[in-house]
Amino acid sequence: MCGPGLVRRSRAARTHRTPDTPRTGLTTRQAPGGNRRILAKRRSDATVQSWKPSTPERGCQSRFNAERGGRHKDPAREPRPRRRATYTRPHGVRHLLAAYDLAKDQLYGHIKKTKNRSKFLEFCRYLRSLHPANVRIAFVCDNYSPHLTTKRCQRVGTWAAANNVEIAYTPANSSWLNRIEAQFTALRYFALDGTDHASHKEQGSVIRRYIIWRNKHAADDRLRKVVNRANVA
Repeated sequence: MCGPGLVRRSRAARTHRTPDTPRTGLTTRQAPGGNRRILAKRRSDATVQSWKPSTPERGCQSRFNAERGGRHKDPAREPRPRRRATYTRPHGVRHLLAAYDLAKDQLYGHIKKTKNRSKFLEFCRYLRSLHPANVRIAFVCDNYSPHLTTKRCQRVGTWAAANNVEIAYTPANSSWLNRIEAQFTALRYFALDGTDHASHKEQGSVIRRYIIWRNKHAADDRLRKVVNRANVA
């Protein structure tokens, strides 16, 4: 019959010790001529392993919860209504066509149902009307297709050449270099974060009211802090 007891006795016989002897990891041949420090350390380890405390072991137990506000901190507070799930868009989406005037520190925006070359040129004509015709203005845009002049459609380039407008484009995948992106960050921070508007009309009203407030309070400290933190160029 082969079992753990047989293996234990044979191992003890090879090391010339009884099964009750604490295991040191060294044989009798190694101990006299070996390193005494190692032998002492192994013996001390064996002593610690064989020690049985007279008192029960003690431990610490707790749980960690992230510090957050809400009903669990104020049980008497009324629960807030749950926001609607917006997995589908049965009423479509809206696009904000916006421009930021670096010289005047003013933000302009039009909300449209679609975003194509026709809507882009319509917004460009509005921006062109804000300045005298003899003043050359420049638009900085990303590489979104309605902003481009292609072989198939040259309306953007033709209109720019006829209206004393220059259009510059940011590098590919680098729209964050455009200074208007920081203004969008402020728009989300002050007007849209945590909101659940019932309709596009309500959301559009909030955006327009923010743009009016932003242009009247361009030097607001909170606004400057958010914009400066988001600016990269």
